[in-house]
Amino acid sequence: MEWLKIAVDYGMIGLLALLSVIAIAIAIERYLVYRNIRIETYTDRKELELELTKKLHIIATIGSNAPYIGLLGTVLGIMLTFYTMGIEGFMDTGRIMVGLALALKVTAVGLVVAIPSVAIYNLLLRRVKVLLMQWEVKNGREGV
Repeated sequence: MEWLKIAVDYGMIGLLALLSVIAIAIAIERYLVYRNIRIETYTDRKELELELTKKLHIIATIGSNAPYIGLLGTVLGIMLTFYTMGIEGFMDTGRIMVGLALALKVTAVGLVVAIPSVAIYNLLLRRVKVLLMQWEVKNGREGV
């Protein structure tokens, strides 16, 4: 069962770290696009909206699923602790608590990934709405 401990410790936390890097990279790319976009070059609102919302769903997906990945890691860690307790019989309370604490750290990492991802998604979505409103003001309602 040592492989499960390694999978929970490094696999789940590694996956969450990777998702965090992906979310931040997409957020930076989208921010740069929004900063440099020229809305006057778009004649169709839907075309502008497609350009502005590209890749935002990835950030939203990471933000909504990171806590579940963390929870899965915690459940696996707790299962591993109980399995070890069952195999070894009597265990020191300190070892049990360490095992449970290590399991809970995966949930904490999941939340650390999810909370900023959701906040970044909401900030970028707000920027999309502002840019679309600016386009509508410049082009009137006929492009809608």
